[in-house]
Amino acid sequence: MQTIDSSSSAAATEPLQIGHRQFQSRLMTGTGKYDDFEMMRQSIAASGCEILTVAVRRVQSNAPGHQGLAEAVDWHKVWMLPNTAGCQTAEEAIRVARLGREMAKLLGQEDNNFIKLEVIPDSKYLLPDPIGTLEAAEQLVKEGFAVLPYINADPLLAKRLEEVGCATVMPLGSPIGSGQGINNAANIQIIIENATVPVVVDAGLGSPSEAAQAMEMGADAVLINTAIAKAQDPVMMATAMGMATQAGRLAYQSGRIPIKAYASASSPLMGRVSS
Repeated sequence: MQTIDSSSSAAATEPLQIGHRQFQSRLMTGTGKYDDFEMMRQSIAASGCEILTVAVRRVQSNAPGHQGLAEAVDWHKVWMLPNTAGCQTAEEAIRVARLGREMAKLLGQEDNNFIKLEVIPDSKYLLPDPIGTLEAAEQLVKEGFAVLPYINADPLLAKRLEEVGCATVMPLGSPIGSGQGINNAANIQIIIENATVPVVVDAGLGSPSEAAQAMEMGADAVLINTAIAKAQDPVMMATAMGMATQAGRLAYQSGRIPIKAYASASSPLMGRVSS
């Protein structure tokens, strides 16, 4: 992936800390919806991502498009983020999380305790269940998981999940796969301002400008799957998303100028040549 020359910036050296792991890339991607594994592999490489989320249930059941997925990725290069996609209750999600931890071990990541927690009983809008998510998170934290919960952009829920020990919070920008971008910026901003764990904007981002927007708001990372996998050129889009994530982080750290009601001349007014 083409990188931004930012050697003098903190963004070039400051790692993203999640649980016991550090990552240089702040773009997470997924494995679903690609036309084939080769396109997926090329897109992952182009994005520069270091965290790749995998639906445990779909791999375990060899669901269409997931047969051989575990073997299709070089897990020495990327960190697996098993997810509980397809779970409708807290009980289901807890069981699948345990399977995900074992799956990561079988693929050589012995110390991988990460789980992306999804509890989604709603099949139309795919909105997460806040009560089930909190119940599952409390149990999984007790079992030693680094829990990354997928939630609505609810500042109170985000804080509660942080208090029970979640490693991140992952508010949605808009519904999964919708490409609507960030529809709830005000709530996400509140979550970012109050969080002491990383905030990952997950779901609904459709373009690099939206990834950059999330990062400029102060998000610690973004997770993008559909916008890359279903682009006309997934590899090119993966590259663009990686660059946008870096640019957004640099912009956030550099501090943008205040918005003013009136113009402000770029050139000094002193020393002008008289007419």
